[in-house]
Amino acid sequence: MKTTYYVQIGQVQQRSNRGTTAYIARWRVAGKDRSKTFRTKGLANAFMSDLRQAAKAGEEFDTATGLPVSMLAPEASGPSFLEFVQAYVLRRWNTSAARTRETDAYALLTLIPALVADAPRRPTADELREVLKTHVLLPKERRVELTTPQAAALSWLERASLPLSALGEAHVLRTALDAISVTFAGAPAAANTVRRKRAILHHLLEHAVEEKVFSSNPLDGIKWTVPKAVTVIDPRTVVNPAQARRLLDAIPKVGRKRGARLQALFACIYYAALRPEEAADLRLRNCTLPESGWGLIVLEKARPQGTKRWTNSGETHESRSLKHRADKETREIPIPPVLVAMLREHIARYGTAKDGRIFSTGTGGTYSSSAHSYVWQEARKLALTPEQVASSLAARPYDLRHAAVSLWLNAGVPAPEVAKRAGHGVDVLLRVYAKCLDGQREQINSKIHDALRT
Repeated sequence: MKTTYYVQIGQVQQRSNRGTTAYIARWRVAGKDRSKTFRTKGLANAFMSDLRQAAKAGEEFDTATGLPVSMLAPEASGPSFLEFVQAYVLRRWNTSAARTRETDAYALLTLIPALVADAPRRPTADELREVLKTHVLLPKERRVELTTPQAAALSWLERASLPLSALGEAHVLRTALDAISVTFAGAPAAANTVRRKRAILHHLLEHAVEEKVFSSNPLDGIKWTVPKAVTVIDPRTVVNPAQARRLLDAIPKVGRKRGARLQALFACIYYAALRPEEAADLRLRNCTLPESGWGLIVLEKARPQGTKRWTNSGETHESRSLKHRADKETREIPIPPVLVAMLREHIARYGTAKDGRIFSTGTGGTYSSSAHSYVWQEARKLALTPEQVASSLAARPYDLRHAAVSLWLNAGVPAPEVAKRAGHGVDVLLRVYAKCLDGQREQINSKIHDALRT
């Protein structure tokens, strides 16, 4: 513990935000501003009185927490931030999908190394992140055996991790928010990344409220502007039907076998608006494929790709329930004759995997997202002009899904039906695809004009 006698006691400040009044005690320890928020002025004044008495008595103050040594005993009885995070991860493990576990861990790889005391012999950032993702943030049976340097890094983290209760102080939370605002390399992080990490920190502190560590979520009292994230589809990424057909026709020309085996999968993304992970788990029993006319897909599962350490099976792909849907809930999508024909041809040529999956590698495995991306980028080069290849037009396979939903909306299909087929809520659908609703302006203007004349 590093202590100091250099203490300056400030004042209690009142702050109102959205009808809620808070009282903030402010002081400085070793030249660093400290603060703690209270619901009532009396509590804030009592806390400041304790600090003044400790300073007057010549007591040492801890530089990590800003508190007098005599006030550290109650704090020490609670868990450290590292200990609480471990319990938080394990509590959520069985009910979380692999991608959720990985997203949580990615945020914690940022937060845990930031919320530590200034202890000597600090390991490098890479060493701390490695021991966290291979040991600390995994269940015991999945943890790797630590090397000597990794054991030393973990020991340092256990000693230096701040008490969980320290997150009740504004300056500690601002340290956390500063940390999630940059990448591991120190560059400004993307808005979506910052918002996602902030949400995880908020949820973690909600658990701390449940555990009676805090009376309310301390993050709610911090004035901090959450960066705005892009939540709408860029129309420049959306292909028209002719471009989509050219892209699908180019896919079999990529590679010796891979492109041909993936053509119908990409067609499912475009003609049925399936997510790539939904197409990957599509099985013969899910499909009604008549010799003529429209068919039907009844989706049951998705097959997302994750990192092996975060999946239940230890494999990169595993079947999960559909996104935003309850377990065993299905989704029906009528499919046009062109897709029916492509699926029938694919099944006749390649058969199905042992578990009934329509799309698989030659050995029955699942194509990785990198394989999808490679085939897609090569197909773009074959089907698009150099200018289009350099643009954002259909930059990712997922953009085929955006093109499908945009096409349905612009064709006049009612939004509730589009949302049902695409697996969206109606409000989300209209917000996300707002900029892609083209081609109806004249029709809408005409209707308004006629209404004004009546």
